[in-house]
Amino acid sequence: MTDSNQGTNPYLYALSCISGKWKMSILNHINYYGFIRFSKTKKTFPISEKVLSQQLKELVADGLVERIQYNEIPLRVEYHLTEAGKAIIPALDLIYVWSIHRMRDLDIEIDPDAFVVHPEEKYEGALKKFLDHYDEICAVMEYANDHDLDGKEVLDIIKAHESSD
Repeated sequence: MTDSNQGTNPYLYALSCISGKWKMSILNHINYYGFIRFSKTKKTFPISEKVLSQQLKELVADGLVERIQYNEIPLRVEYHLTEAGKAIIPALDLIYVWSIHRMRDLDIEIDPDAFVVHPEEKYEGALKKFLDHYDEICAVMEYANDHDLDGKEVLDIIKAHESSD
């Protein structure tokens, strides 16, 4: 991943943080429910205790998840998203939507349980529009950068344009 002369490739770094069969699902599960507990998550996913433990440890080590231990009897442990974990959720959502569309194009059956923490209407609506208009959105963002505009200013321009139509 790193070369002492060239640094770290951002794609490889991101992949190292989210690679693992269950990491993206775990992150989305935490995002949807606000937190998870080990024993309940083990019952939810068809995953071994060893693999779940390893995936959670790696997510904690990468700074995407925080492990909170409550000193109670019985011991209670919760896993919450960190700010970095919350920040990666939109990217995971886009990968998720892309996957749904690609799987449909290839007639690959989609696990119906995949929609439990991904309400389909959200992903079929706003995110599909985002993917469909990605180039235009990038052009708007480039314009905003070139003109030192923040997000609110861009939205104000868009709203003014819509009301003039």
